[in-house]
Amino acid sequence: MDFPLIVFVFSLLVLWSSSKFGFYLQSRRALKEMEREDVGIILGATLTLLGLIIGFTFSMAVSRYDQRKLYEEEEANAIGTEYVRAGILPQADVAKVRTMLRAYLDQRVLFYSTRDPRRIAVIKAATSRLENDLWSVMESAAAAQPTQPVALVVSGMNDVLNSEGYTQASWWNRIPVAAWMLMGTIAICGNVLVGYNGHHTAPKLMQFFVLPLLISIAFLLIADLDSPNGGLIRVAPQNLLSLAASLGAP
Repeated sequence: MDFPLIVFVFSLLVLWSSSKFGFYLQSRRALKEMEREDVGIILGATLTLLGLIIGFTFSMAVSRYDQRKLYEEEEANAIGTEYVRAGILPQADVAKVRTMLRAYLDQRVLFYSTRDPRRIAVIKAATSRLENDLWSVMESAAAAQPTQPVALVVSGMNDVLNSEGYTQASWWNRIPVAAWMLMGTIAICGNVLVGYNGHHTAPKLMQFFVLPLLISIAFLLIADLDSPNGGLIRVAPQNLLSLAASLGAP
């Protein structure tokens, strides 16, 4: 669900139409009072279940958003630590590694800031090349000087590369489609029952519009939190930007 606004508009239209359809069913066959009570019980149970599912899914979306924030912080810590440790390397490699780490840091900032999928693909390719180059330098340094301090630098570079992988995995970790289908199905059924069980004799806008609007807003917020690139609520690379400012110019 990378387009939360589309989710909102689509949900609102479908749920509003569902309420209108429920009213149409009632107009074809008026409910008796005893039947209305039975439908009211089913309606209450349906809306209660919908509230529970929405709350559970919202919790899933928040936990995934928090996870992405955590990995952004870990990336900044890993890069900053490795930048300092790079001073242990042979003098010929220090400037090379630190220059590449600055370029790598710039790419990570762009990864968090860019929305265009094509631009993100370019950023990922550049990041992958820098990772290969950095690891190649680590291999050469370890082979030329297999000491404990150099091993510490190699371990730090491994943390840098791993943190990027963890970040990517967290961005792929989305709310399952089955959860969205379940929420949508229960919401549609609930709105049909609202229209079917209403005490009105003529359709009124507010009676059909309020519940679909509230549910659609909930869907919008969940989709926004669950979308790393498409939503308004995004993880800002604050720690990476702070690190870039502290490193300064080469």
